[in-house]
Amino acid sequence: MRRPAAAALLGLSISLGPNALAVDGYRLYESTVASVNGEVLFLSDIVREGCFHRCAAMPGSEPEILSARECRDRLISDTLVLQEQRKLQLGQVDNMVLSAYGAESLERMGNCTSSCKEGITAERTREWVERKLLIREFFQRRVAGFVEVKEEDVQREFRLRAARADNAAELSEDQIREELQDAKVAQEIRNWYTRAASKSRVVLSPLEAK
Repeated sequence: MRRPAAAALLGLSISLGPNALAVDGYRLYESTVASVNGEVLFLSDIVREGCFHRCAAMPGSEPEILSARECRDRLISDTLVLQEQRKLQLGQVDNMVLSAYGAESLERMGNCTSSCKEGITAERTREWVERKLLIREFFQRRVAGFVEVKEEDVQREFRLRAARADNAAELSEDQIREELQDAKVAQEIRNWYTRAASKSRVVLSPLEAK
């Protein structure tokens, strides 16, 4: 997605967190890291995002170490999708799918050796998985379902690969078609993010001191 200007700052870099608790007359305040069309993202959000990726919490994923900025960028992208999903009222994730993914994600987090998982509840993990599944479903319905690969493109790619490969006999048109489809879907998703970001108000706060 197109990144907003890094110099843009939140008017308030300290805000009341979404789960602030009163303890002995005090309130817990938390640093904000971004605002997406008025929806505030907190520092704890990007910390959890980084931990989920570090622990490969999503079934089928591999461990990934992300910087704070990369986590923030991904959260901003996710927020843009979820805001559109809510606006279009596209529905929720199938309960059986959510239950299966949630169970495996909890197992993955339980097996994770990183101390970052401390304090991340099972509820938070299930919420994160549900968001990721909603995003996947959104793009399957709004993007992938409308992407087509022309047969002439498959044939042209097949001829190109066959001409430069020693194992031409092992080439499969179905495999090439699937690869072209995946590449086209990925490009359309990038285009969607670019358009969504251009129409949105994304305000950042500095991460250097966080």
